[in-house]
Amino acid sequence: MIQRLLESGIFSEERKFKRNEYLKISGSIDTNIYFIEDGSIRIFIMDENEERIVRFGYKGNILVSLDSFLSEKPSEFYIQAIKKTDIKIASKADFYQFIQSSEENLKFWTFILEDLILQQIEREKDLLIYSPKERFERVLKRSPKLFQEIPNKYIANYLRMSPETLSRLKKS
Repeated sequence: MIQRLLESGIFSEERKFKRNEYLKISGSIDTNIYFIEDGSIRIFIMDENEERIVRFGYKGNILVSLDSFLSEKPSEFYIQAIKKTDIKIASKADFYQFIQSSEENLKFWTFILEDLILQQIEREKDLLIYSPKERFERVLKRSPKLFQEIPNKYIANYLRMSPETLSRLKKS
């Protein structure tokens, strides 16, 4: 289905981001949809002076600042390239035109939203009820590619543990 989206022509812009370059900063409105052709991205929020990573994206993923996309209001999230990243960009208007053009495309959007909700529920369960070892095992089972695409320091932050703890868990 992502292929159908790519072939629809709604991704009218392509951009290259350098390592650590921002696609979006806190306080900005972002109603774009991004398709990652190559590279990796992190979405995070600042908690006092600490970054809290909430999501990653890498080659083949679609990424969006969902709160800003849906509300068209500023979001506190940052979206940053972890390494050199090539992205295709679609506007909200073009995307909505696409999803409203057929029943199948509307079902695709519903599927994306349902999947995001389920991912968020799993993420909340990880953070609320599991030990570091269990969080690591759950995320490894759910997203083994994450450990190939994303540096350990970011994964540790995402899992709410020290890089040393993550390293120990990976070895065991």
